[in-house]
Amino acid sequence: MNQPPVVQWTEADEARSARWRSENGAPPPRRIVIADDRTRADEAYKLACEGTALLWRGDFHNARQLLTAMARRIDRRPRKAPPADPTQAFHLHRAAQNQRARILGMLLVPLDASLAVPLHRAPDVREACARAYGPPGPAGASASAGTASLVSLRELLGLIGANEWRRKGVEIPALGGDRIHPHYGVFSPARGEYVDLVAEAPLPGRELAFDIGTGTGVLAAVLARRGVRRIIATDQDPRALACARENTERLGVADQVEVVEADLFPAGRAPLVVCNPPWVPAKPTSPVEHAVYDPGNRMLHGFLSGLADHLAPGGEGWLILSDLAEHLGLRAHAELLDAFAASGLTVLGRLDITPRHPRARDTSDPLHVARAAEVTSLWRLGATE
Repeated sequence: MNQPPVVQWTEADEARSARWRSENGAPPPRRIVIADDRTRADEAYKLACEGTALLWRGDFHNARQLLTAMARRIDRRPRKAPPADPTQAFHLHRAAQNQRARILGMLLVPLDASLAVPLHRAPDVREACARAYGPPGPAGASASAGTASLVSLRELLGLIGANEWRRKGVEIPALGGDRIHPHYGVFSPARGEYVDLVAEAPLPGRELAFDIGTGTGVLAAVLARRGVRRIIATDQDPRALACARENTERLGVADQVEVVEADLFPAGRAPLVVCNPPWVPAKPTSPVEHAVYDPGNRMLHGFLSGLADHLAPGGEGWLILSDLAEHLGLRAHAELLDAFAASGLTVLGRLDITPRHPRARDTSDPLHVARAAEVTSLWRLGATE
């Protein structure tokens, strides 16, 4: 087991150290200074831009206000008009996002051994942290648990928000308004138009289905509610596997859905094989982005190349895929059709739906042109005879 990263700094003329936590995979800061309620936003912003992290020792609410003030300074930077080339616009947008995350990630807060924040007016974050990092203490604890640590305030606020989504859940119209409860690091079905496609497509049969890369288990649950008697839902992420099992239990379809660990396909063949891979062929910059970005179209091509061998005679593979990558110049439409043919697949039909999320209408978004033109499709694929 790899040793957890450790950060070191000097405080009150004493050498200090703590475990470094970053679910986003950010490297430990090389230099840390102490900040508190007297620290001014301009000073904090300058230090963060230079690569110096600020360890907060003041009031927790004031730390949040400082983070907001630092974000405003980033947003006030002069912006160039996005380039006409959509691919270049995408890469510049990603670079700006990464730079913003790096700067704002320089404001740190401490966690004690119980995963509490020992600051004045700090909320109780122990549940949110334990769900992301593992429980504190020696019993069943991971290598990262049970010791004092530092985490960026930005990440901690993300953990808090994710835990609220897990508590409240996401309402799914295709499940009659029942809710899916996403775990931290598992892609949330908040953008639900792709779920509607699976709820509406004509079923080729109700005996058996495979749900490849199940995530929260939402598509497996929709198929179960539609009367598919047995669904094998696969994933290779431990968080997704736990999330899918919890959701199928909560929704009362666990007797129909078997959640198994697998890289893509389970053994055997099925009349229906469903997959909703990451839609954008770009490199994730953090572990939690793997549900959005599929470098080299790995999962897409893996699904297509193995689909024919896992379809029962006369069966269908349902590929749910946005064409956003095409509008961004990251994947050509002809490339997708060529991949179908090379995998021994033929298109039986296609259902389309346009996005409903607010960014599709946000003209200030650097990627607005591509988002406004986006269409999500359910491709009905069969094995070529």
